[in-house]
Formats: sequence, C-alpha cells, structure tokens
Amino acid sequence: MVERGTEAKSSGEGVTSPYGRTEHCENIHEYRCDTSVGAIGIDISKDHLVTSKGRVRKFANNEKGYEEILTMKPNIIVIEPTGVYSTRPCQYFKERGVKVLLVSPTLLWKEKDVRGKKTDFYDAEKLENMVNKAREYVNNPLKELVSLYLFMKDVQTKQENRLRRALFLVSDEKLSEKRLEKFSKGDFSDVKLYQLEYTNTVLREIQVLARTLIQTREELKEVRKMIEGNVPQDHVLLTIPGIGKLAAGIIIGIVGDIKRFPRPESFVAYCGLDPIVERSGRIEVRKGISKRGNKYLRSLFYFLAETQCSRNPTLLKFYEAHKDKLKGRKLYTALARKLARIVWSVWYNNKPYEVK
Repeated sequence: MVERGTEAKSSGEGVTSPYGRTEHCENIHEYRCDTSVGAIGIDISKDHLVTSKGRVRKFANNEKGYEEILTMKPNIIVIEPTGVYSTRPCQYFKERGVKVLLVSPTLLWKEKDVRGKKTDFYDAEKLENMVNKAREYVNNPLKELVSLYLFMKDVQTKQENRLRRALFLVSDEKLSEKRLEKFSKGDFSDVKLYQLEYTNTVLREIQVLARTLIQTREELKEVRKMIEGNVPQDHVLLTIPGIGKLAAGIIIGIVGDIKRFPRPESFVAYCGLDPIVERSGRIEVRKGISKRGNKYLRSLFYFLAETQCSRNPTLLKFYEAHKDKLKGRKLYTALARKLARIVWSVWYNNKPYEVK
C-alpha cells in the first residue's frame, strides 16, 4: 500500500501523486492506447482546449491539439458551445467517429459550485458529468450561409446610411435607384450641388459608396439564392402562410434544432419576444418585451407580422380581436410573439399548419 506522503516519480518534469491529479508535464507516463477513456468534457476558448482527463489536459485549439486528444480514444466528447471557437472542433471530432454532445451554457451555469468556484479545468470536469443533460451536435448547413446573409444585410444598411449622409452634405436631392447607378460612375449631372470647400472630396466618397453598395446588393442576391436552395421543398415551415423560403431558411439557420426548445415559451424567450411582467400583491405591471434573445429572429418575426398578417388566418383573427386594445408597435409585437408560437408548434410537432 502506498502511503499518502509518497510520490511516484516520472521520466519528465513534475510528479504524479497516487491520490491527487497528475500535474502537467511532458511524457510523465506513456498513455495506454489500447483502451478508450469513455466520456471527456472539454472547455473551449479561442486558443486552448482543456480536457477533464488525460496526463496533459491543455491542448491548442488547432488540428495538432485535436489529434492529441483523439489519441486518448474518447467515445464521447462533451462541449459547451462557444460560437465559432467550438464549431470547428465539434465538426472535426464528429467526422472522425466520435460522438459529440453539447451542454447549454445556462445548464452549465446552474451547476456552478456554491462557493462560485470556476476554472477551465473545473468546467471541463462538470461537462464530463453532464452527459445525460446534453444534446448531440448536429451540423447545420444553413448556419454559415444565414450568418453571411445577415452580416451583409447589416453592411448594406450601413452603406446606405453613409451614402445618404454624404449626399446630404452636398445636395438637397434624395437618393434613388436611378441616381445610384449614375453616382457609381461619377455622374452627378442630374443633381444640384452645393459648391463648398469639401464638395469634391464628398463626391468621391459618394462614388465609392455607390459602387460598393451595388456590389453588396448583387452578392446578397446570390447568397439569398443559396439559402433558398438549401431549404427542402417539403419543409413544414413553408406550410405557414406568409413564410417563404428565405424566411424559413433564416429561421432554420439561426435555430438549428427546434427540439432544444421543449416549450413554446422557451422559443419565444430565445427570440426576445417574452413579456416582462412585474407583480406586487394584486398589482401587475407590464414593461414590454425582454429583447434578450436573438435580435435577427425578433426583427424577422416583427417584419412578417407587420407585412404578412393578412395572409395568415390565425394572425388576422388575433389582429381583429386585439386591434382596439393594442395600438401600433404593441399590436405588431404581440402578433410577432403569436407567429413565433405558431412556428414552434408547426416545426416542433412536424405537422403542417392548420387553421384553428
């Protein structure tokens, strides 16, 4: 029997305690490559992957680090999704036959130690023990396309706003599609210009902005076609009146797996459309919506509720029933929340939309 005070020496730097954890060092002991280690929790950051098991527990977030982790022959890898930094290792491990599970950051936070203990190594250990609370990683082919589309839409909006600002500096005329084409070629013959000290500099800016805006719009059309082409013709979301392939593609690309929202309330909250209600005794105060969810889904549902309400019988009935009590943005926000619940119900149950 080994006494607690003794330490097992190794061939590298550092020591291994039979009762404690093996400290980091190079080649402390040769790893048994003929057996797997079962489940491994991995805490991921931009530069490193920290594992819950192994003689060495900190690896680089690159191909070399992934291959070193695979030498331990894990059967299951449990990861907390951290955006782009976790997507690549998840896909890498999955394509090499390892089952990859994801744990919601909210669930991981709830498992926090009562003393607030938090380190990368500690989080990795917690992840390893949350296999039963995790969901399997599934690649979402629309995710990157939708991310690119939304990014380019934001760029387009900034370009349009900047162009209008620049035009205001030198003219009282308004921007139009016909003028946009002329501006891109440096043709300002149909606008009356203020002859100011900075006019020539601003005209050059207008020309550059008009040219890049036209190019951005053309690229957006191509990305939109790619998104619509990745939405199956028989997808259940397309049965909802007012939702076309682009809207369905954006929803699928952002959400991924609808099964991670077991109730409509959780999906509505993810969209940031859940109402804020404060109660004190018999007094109830409503303070609008939380806006803590995905801003793109929230904007999409509001836009669809505002423009497609008349095409959807359920929304139209809701509109007629509440138009006297709710006005303006409040009414359309309520319609957007109603539409989000319809989307959840149709998609989660995988049943075509039916008028009730």
